[in-house]
Formats: sequence, structure tokens, C-alpha cells
Amino acid sequence: YVYMNGKSEEAIRDAVVKRYPRESFQLATKMPLHPIKEYADYQPIFDTSLERTQAGYFDFYLLHALNRESSKKAEETGGWEFVQEMKKKGLVKHAGFSFHDSAEALEEILSRHPEAEFVQLQINYADWESEDVQSRACYEVCMKHGKPVIIMEPVKGGSLAMMHPSIAKPMTDYAPDKSIASWAIRYCASLPGLITVLSGMSNEEQMNDNLNTMADFKALTEEEYAILGKVVEGIKEAAAIPCTACRYCVSECPKNIPIPDYFELYNAQKQEIEKPFTVEEVHYEALADRYSKASDCIECKKCSKICPQHLNVPKYLKRVAELFE
Repeated sequence: YVYMNGKSEEAIRDAVVKRYPRESFQLATKMPLHPIKEYADYQPIFDTSLERTQAGYFDFYLLHALNRESSKKAEETGGWEFVQEMKKKGLVKHAGFSFHDSAEALEEILSRHPEAEFVQLQINYADWESEDVQSRACYEVCMKHGKPVIIMEPVKGGSLAMMHPSIAKPMTDYAPDKSIASWAIRYCASLPGLITVLSGMSNEEQMNDNLNTMADFKALTEEEYAILGKVVEGIKEAAAIPCTACRYCVSECPKNIPIPDYFELYNAQKQEIEKPFTVEEVHYEALADRYSKASDCIECKKCSKICPQHLNVPKYLKRVAELFE
């Protein structure tokens, strides 16, 4: 509903819904909680999604980006009941939620809401043991409750598809004919208890690479897990700012700071990765002239509160300012 100001749902209508039989594909969308004030607010948003997509029904419908705080809001405003009502009407086939918080918070939600049929989690080999994202711990909570998982961010915003050659070397030496992105997809798809692995793709080449990975799928071997362990060590050593460029923070920033763009510039500078953009698009001074400088941050921390990675954004903006200003 919220992505690209609603154009995402319109795009799926034109690209898929109008062109293929409804039973030939599965469609998911989400209910945002930030505009919700009371139970009556849910229906217009849901109806808008149906109107935009013209899909008739949604195979998977998610309460969007639940955490401990937003889950309470869903309960207080009747969000769980609303989704179940849509399910009774046949407008939703499977109801669940996407999640960004601790394993402890996930345990609380699933204990209170056994009606949730699935959970969408951020899982990738870089975040598996992360203290902030807690991929492994959250996955294990889902398995404990018997809830299948949809994986998002398997390539962590593209950072596991484009990294310094020295970090990727264990993978490229072992399988020079395979993309480094395919390792990330296979890592996730090797886990039991999944519905699917979602991967953001920017062009047809990336789509075909992902399709080829899954068309002849082979789970990772112990040797390959060990190789990824070396890659993770390299990522940690070169770690700069683990931003996935979801851009949730941009709309929250009162100073109009292009936070993900600055973080990408910072990472590129620190890791010496060549980016396929023109200087005009990425140069710090050009962005600062167009928007605001990193040093304009007033540390209101609205960005940190909405960040799925739980980043201390003001702290990292100070690093950006030190480097570029």
C-alpha cells in the first residue's frame, strides 16, 4: 500500500493481474499501521489496495512491520480482528505479519496471536547471528510456534550481491561460474519451514540469475557453509554502515537528509567499491546542495525508531559528516 506512493500496487495490476489468470500467481500486500487511529481506518486502506490491484483477493495479507510497539497498536485498534474478518469474506487467503524486532518480542506476539499463519522475517547469512536483527533467534521462535516463514532481505539490500572482490574471494574461488548473489539466495532457501524467499531485483539479468539459482536448486553443503563463514568474517572486518536502503527514515527526517544515499557514499568510500552511478548522482556535495548536509542532523532519532536494522542513525551521520565535510 505504501511503497512508491501506491504505484507498486498499480504496477502489479498492469504487469500481472491484467495479463494472467488469477489462479496462476500469488499476490501479497500489507496493511500499514502508522496511519491507523481506530478500527474504521482499516477498511478504506484495504479497499484501496483491492481497487489498485484489481486482484479480487490477496493470497497473503500482512500487518506491516510489526514490533513490540506497533503490535500493541494493532491490538488496541482491532487490526488482528479486521484481517480475520477479511479472511472470513474470502478476500484474504492467508494472514500474517512482517516483523522487525527482537526474538523476545516475536515470542510475545505469536503467543498472543496463534491465528497468525506466517511471519515475514529478515534473514540472510550476514544477519544470522546479528544482535540487532536476530535472524536466527527469530527464525527459531517461528519454528517453535509452527509458523512458516517468508524471508525478506536475503541479499541485505543488495550488499550481499555487490561487495569488494577481496571479501567475495572465497565464493568466487570455489564457484567462479556462480554469482555471489546466488550464495545468499541458496543460504536462505536451504532453511526448512519456508513459504518463499523474496528478493528485490532491479533488472532482468538479476531476475534470471535468481530464477536459475532456484530452477536447479541445491541446498548448501557443509563446505559451502564454511566458505560463507569466511565471507562473514570479511564483511565484519570491512563493516561500515549496515544500511539496506529501505528509505523508511527519509520520510521521517525533519531536516530532509537523504540518509541512505549518504550511507551508500560512505560505504563506497570506506570499502573502495566502484558504484555504477554518475558523479552527479552520488557526489556528496551535490546531494548536500539539493537536500541537507549530514551535519544538519538534530538527533531527534525519529529515523532510528523506524529503522528495521535498529541503526543509531545520528551516530552514523556524524561519521558521514567527518568523512565528507
